[in-house]
Amino acid sequence: MNDIEVKKVIRRAIEEDIGTGDITTDNMIENGRKVEGVITVKEKSVVAGLKVAELVFKEIDSEVKFEHMKNDGDLVKEGDKIASVWGEISSILKGERLALNFLQRMSGIATKTRKYVDRVKDYDVRVTDTRKTTPTLRDFEKRAVSLGGGHNHRMGLYDAVLIKDNHIKSVGTIGESIERVRGKIPHTTKIEVEVESIEGVKEALDNDVDIIMLDNMSLEDMERAVKLIGGNAISEASGSITLENIEEVAKTGVDVISVGALTHQIESIDIGLDVK
Repeated sequence: MNDIEVKKVIRRAIEEDIGTGDITTDNMIENGRKVEGVITVKEKSVVAGLKVAELVFKEIDSEVKFEHMKNDGDLVKEGDKIASVWGEISSILKGERLALNFLQRMSGIATKTRKYVDRVKDYDVRVTDTRKTTPTLRDFEKRAVSLGGGHNHRMGLYDAVLIKDNHIKSVGTIGESIERVRGKIPHTTKIEVEVESIEGVKEALDNDVDIIMLDNMSLEDMERAVKLIGGNAISEASGSITLENIEEVAKTGVDVISVGALTHQIESIDIGLDVK
């Protein structure tokens, strides 16, 4: 994760939540009173976001001490204590919800990712995320995917070429789309093309692309496409991938399976903070 960008997001979150001050805490809690708060997981999950939670408390009060009792990426069970925080009670109360929001969402993503990865652990395939992330939270969510055992696809529009169906429609053909891009990008940049048919696979191969995304193909066509590609490009399955069908997709022999649901169809994990 980019620490500079992470801190920017945390500062914006603090401004959004606390604004000009915590009207409840500031008018009720006396200064100088220090306590310990314990963060506990209330369901089986993969922990993600402890470092982010620590940064939230540190941004509010640099004197707060945060102890990691578990590590990001650990599989934990109901009732496990994952961290403790010590400091001014007012600082802990102000940071509690923000820290838990990040922890709960990131842990939800990591936990879901682990389920997908485990489902295809017997196959030589990589499970990746997509750009279907919450705006401004991509670094957080993609980090959570990694902690769950998955891999990251491109981070944004700036770091990889992915020619999709609407690009091709705008230009005319797959071949023309590839030719235009290849003439303007560095030789170190890979080119990926999204195709929806066997004919599209053939055209992509004829133009020496690096990665071919098989978008919403039937399992039969996907298997045919993998055999046709024959290792001359990386094959990626995408579109409507679920826990129920991911193993069948892996059986086709694709190299990569990208799953948008890892980040845009998740349930946050129940995590609480209790002050002693």
